[in-house]
Amino acid sequence: MAEIPDPKEARIVVVGAGHAGGTIVGLLRDLGHTGPLILIGEEAAAPYQRPPLSKDFLKGVANLESLLLRAEKYYHERHITLRLRARVEAIDPLAKQVRLEGGGIEAYDILILATGSQARRLAIPGADLKDLFELRNIPDAESIKAVLHPGHRLAIVGGGYVGLEVAASARALGAEAVVIERESRVLARVASEPLSRFFEKFHTDHGVTIITNAEVAAFEGGSNGFVNAIRLKDGRRIECDAAVIGVGAVASDQLARTAGLACENGVVVDETARTSDPFIYAIGDMTWRPLPLYDGRMFRLESVPNALEQAKQAACAILGKPAPEPAVPWFWSDQYDLKLQIAGVPFDAEDLLIRGSMDTAKFAIFHMKGDRILAVEAVNAPAEFMGGKQLIGTGKNVSRERLADPSVRIKEVAA
Repeated sequence: MAEIPDPKEARIVVVGAGHAGGTIVGLLRDLGHTGPLILIGEEAAAPYQRPPLSKDFLKGVANLESLLLRAEKYYHERHITLRLRARVEAIDPLAKQVRLEGGGIEAYDILILATGSQARRLAIPGADLKDLFELRNIPDAESIKAVLHPGHRLAIVGGGYVGLEVAASARALGAEAVVIERESRVLARVASEPLSRFFEKFHTDHGVTIITNAEVAAFEGGSNGFVNAIRLKDGRRIECDAAVIGVGAVASDQLARTAGLACENGVVVDETARTSDPFIYAIGDMTWRPLPLYDGRMFRLESVPNALEQAKQAACAILGKPAPEPAVPWFWSDQYDLKLQIAGVPFDAEDLLIRGSMDTAKFAIFHMKGDRILAVEAVNAPAEFMGGKQLIGTGKNVSRERLADPSVRIKEVAA
């Protein structure tokens, strides 16, 4: 990499004021960076936590102030320039500048992209109707919250984690909820079949209607322009007062592609979060990154822990600090009184081992390859989550017999 005179004094521009962007500016200052540091974000709010949007924020338990990563005064005290309500429309790698919508220019010595992901759209009739929502930010959540009350029926297209979390929040507020999933089960792309079936039953027991093997053909609305039904390809019509589309997300890599950076399923980065341009890094949901604990396999992770890990990787690389230890990927989801915690990614798993009782809603599902744990899905089982996460990180073999026996402490299952 061509070096800049002194990385500690470099002019660093961060594009994207989400969890990744908000984290790395703090890390850079903590690690000794003293130069100009500019954080550019499209939203009006300073960086905030997004996972609670589908849970506590929808239910009114959390507000914007409680979601902020840090109070705005933090950025002023650390001499971090916040440019909110600002959109970058282009990157000029040769001039080392970003161009803002409206004509502004920000020069950089080092650029960090943290633009996250965006909701996958459904290009079907009626997609422009009112009260048809996605959930990516606070304004989206505010709009959804306004229609969640008794007597209203919310249709949710997509039975992934966000869709199920919204369904749980809707039921908590007294609204009806119907989940429409194209696959044969909810969570089909992100969870094991036993876990999917468990959540399907739990949601139906709480009054949620779940329709699987159902593909949406169109959104229908009245003369007022508001959605009032969803038409399925088999002809069924699902009435609703509002709808949320949650069919996954795609990397927000348009800026990077236009700038000529290598992209696949997101912006391609190395183990330091550096892109194909030596002066540009990318972190968070937008990246196609190597996973050191899985032989460097390339993958795109959408999670807060991933954003934090890559923020550390990039900050350390930029300032010449020792690289952080590789982290085990992990995720979580809160639905009703269930806390789901997942560690690892089940690449090449051969079978499953269940520890605990699914009937009591306290269990863990281990994805195994031989006697090694590749991933764990833990429901209300924090010890199994933590122990499984540690064993994934070390790669140690376990005794399957001890692992399957809940009376044996998870710390004692290693072979």
